[in-house]
Amino acid sequence: MDGRTAVIDLNDLLTKAGLDPATVMVMRHRPMEKDLRAVMPWLAAERYSVYNAFQSNHSEVVEKALSKARYLASFIGHEAGRAVFVGLCEVAGYEVVSSKRFWAFPENAELRVLGMNGPKDERDSFWFDLQPTTHLSDWKGKLVIDWTGIERSWWRWASRNRLPVRAIHDESLLVKAMPDWQTLTFEWSQLNLLPASWRQALAQWRGIYYIFDRTSRLGYVGSASGAENLLGRWQNYAASGDGGNRLLRGRDPQGFVFSILQRLSPDMQVEDVVQVESSWKERLQSRTPYGLNDN
Repeated sequence: MDGRTAVIDLNDLLTKAGLDPATVMVMRHRPMEKDLRAVMPWLAAERYSVYNAFQSNHSEVVEKALSKARYLASFIGHEAGRAVFVGLCEVAGYEVVSSKRFWAFPENAELRVLGMNGPKDERDSFWFDLQPTTHLSDWKGKLVIDWTGIERSWWRWASRNRLPVRAIHDESLLVKAMPDWQTLTFEWSQLNLLPASWRQALAQWRGIYYIFDRTSRLGYVGSASGAENLLGRWQNYAASGDGGNRLLRGRDPQGFVFSILQRLSPDMQVEDVVQVESSWKERLQSRTPYGLNDN
């Protein structure tokens, strides 16, 4: 469906699904936090409980409005003036939670690592029970609407706005094809959130990787071979922060950026892998005191 010729809008779709647009609040999530914004589509696609936690708590003004809604139509900021559909939830109720309890939710702990601030001034706030429905579920990640009016107005009532359908794609836009390995960079906080298709590729790749510590402005060169491959090795960093490397211990992994220097043949002998790794350490001067390699 071409947005230039489309004559239907979101309210038409809601009505056809048997929903009254006057009962539906529409949100277009585009977090201010850079790290969280980067992974929001991944969360929506494959870590929905974390995504849903993000939209279950709001400022006082929004929580007052959402408490009057029966449904929440959830979108992600796709590009300027566009929003991609994630799902339609029933607003089943809410409870008041303290700041301490808010951060005790495991999903919120994950979001905190990605930079989410939580309730302002650590106030008691509403925690909404948002139950996913099957309404329009076939169009998750595929339906794109025009986000008309003021873009920073990220929530609004469906019945009071006209949000034209721009396109309905064949494939989901939430998880894009994995970029070429030579252009990949990952923040440490992203390692546990990588889409399944990306994880599958990394699980098959052996190679030499690089970790840049933004805090110290020093780098570390490592290798992944054998059963671990890149995914297994990086999962170790995701779990421990330092991957067992002495000069990385005690450093804040939030400043680590991961990339691939060279992919290697899956049947390369271990001693040859070590030799290639050593070559990269020499070229990048990553051995101490100029880098974070201690050998």
